[in-house]
Amino acid sequence: MAPDDLLARHRAVAPAWQRLLYAEPLELVSGSGNRVTDSRGRTYLDFFGGILTNMVGYDLPAVREAVERQLARGVVHTSTLYLQRAQVELAEKIARLSQIPDAKVFFTTSGTEANEAALLLATAHRRSNQVLALRGSYHGRSFATVGVTGNRSWSSSSLSPLQTTYLQGGYRFRSSFRHLDDDAYVDACVADLRELLDVATAGDVACLIAEPVQGVGGFAVPPPRLLAAYAEELAGTGTLVISDEVQTGWGRTGETFFGVEASGVVPDMITFAKGLAGGHAIGGVVARGDVMDGLAGRGISTFGGGPLAAVAANAVLDHVLDQDLQGNARRLGAVLHDGLHRAAERLPVLGEVRGKGLMVGLELVGADGYAPDPDAAAAVLEATRERGLLVGGGGLHGNVVRVAPPLTLTAAEADEGLALLVDALEEVDAARR
Repeated sequence: MAPDDLLARHRAVAPAWQRLLYAEPLELVSGSGNRVTDSRGRTYLDFFGGILTNMVGYDLPAVREAVERQLARGVVHTSTLYLQRAQVELAEKIARLSQIPDAKVFFTTSGTEANEAALLLATAHRRSNQVLALRGSYHGRSFATVGVTGNRSWSSSSLSPLQTTYLQGGYRFRSSFRHLDDDAYVDACVADLRELLDVATAGDVACLIAEPVQGVGGFAVPPPRLLAAYAEELAGTGTLVISDEVQTGWGRTGETFFGVEASGVVPDMITFAKGLAGGHAIGGVVARGDVMDGLAGRGISTFGGGPLAAVAANAVLDHVLDQDLQGNARRLGAVLHDGLHRAAERLPVLGEVRGKGLMVGLELVGADGYAPDPDAAAAVLEATRERGLLVGGGGLHGNVVRVAPPLTLTAAEADEGLALLVDALEEVDAARR
C-alpha cells in the first residue's frame, strides 16, 4: 500500500459499514459558495451539501468571521457548566421560531443525539417506553434511534430499549394504500393507527416521532393532512408529538420554516441539527417547558452548543432569516421540481419525482415502472459526478437519488445543476434500452 493511497488507508482503519460514495471516492479539500474542489483539482457544483449540512454553502464570510472572532478570544470550549452568551442568544431565537409554548432548548452535537434526547424526555415524561414511528423513517445511528428507524437498510440491530410500533408514513409509492387518493389515504392510515393502538400497544404510548419529509427514506412527503390527523387522534391520549426536523428545518421545504408547520401541528418537541451551524457540529431539542424540565436526574452536554458552534449557528440563522432563504428554497425548488417532472414524462427510468422546496427525491425504477432499480441510482450518481455535479442517494431499496442544494443556491446554479442532472438521467435511461 502506497503511503498516499488514502482509500486503502481508510479501508484499513474504518469500519466496513462506513459507506463511501462513488466507485472512486472523493476527498474534498476546499469550497467556496456552492462549489467544492477535490484533491485532484476538479470542481463540482454541490447539490447535496454534506447531507444537507452545508446549508449556506462554503466559506460564507459572516460564518467564517464569527468563528474567527471566537477563536481569537482563545475560548474554544467551556461546556454547559458555564454561561455562554452565544448559546443563550441562539436558544432564544430557536424557541421563538418553534412556536412551541414556554419552549426551552437543549443543545447536542448531532441529529442522532438530538433524537436520543427527545426520546429520553418523552419516555420519562410519560413513564412509558412505547413509541410510535413511521415506516420508512430514519432517526439516527444510536441504540434508541435505530430502534425507532423504520428502514431496514439502517436498522443494524433488532435490540432496542424501546417498544416501537410503525405507522403508515409518507412513502406512498410502495405503500399498501398507494392506490388511494389523499383523503382516502389519510382515513386509511388513521384507521390503521386506531387498530394498532388497540392490538400492538399496552396504552400510555410515550410519543409519536415523525419526519415531515422523510430524508434518508428518499424525500417521501405525506399527504398534507396526515400528521395533523395522527396528532388529532392522539391528542386525547397524552401521547407527545416529536417532529424530527434534522433535514426539513430552517426553511428548506420553502413552504414553512419548520416542516411540521405545513400540517398545522404545533408539536411538543422539535429536534434539529444538520445545517444550523453551517458545517459545525450542532444539534438539539426545543420542547415544552414542562417536558424539558421533567427529567429527575441531572444532565449536561460537554460539547453541545459550544462556543464555536453557537457563534456559527447564530450567524447562519441570522443569514437565513435576513436573506429570506426560505423564499429562495421555494422559488428555486420549483425550478428543479418543474424541470424534473418534465423529464419524468419522457424517461421511463424516473418512476416518481417528489419532495418540497430544495428537497427533491427521484425514484428510479425498472422496465415495469415499479421495481426498484438501485443500479440505475448508482449510475446516476456516477454520471452526475462525471459532469461536475454532486447529488446523494437514499430510499429503502437504495434506488432514490436525493437532490438538496444549499439554501444559498442561485438561479443560474439551479439551471446549471438541473441541466447536468437531466443529462445524466437521459444517459442512464438510454443505456438500459
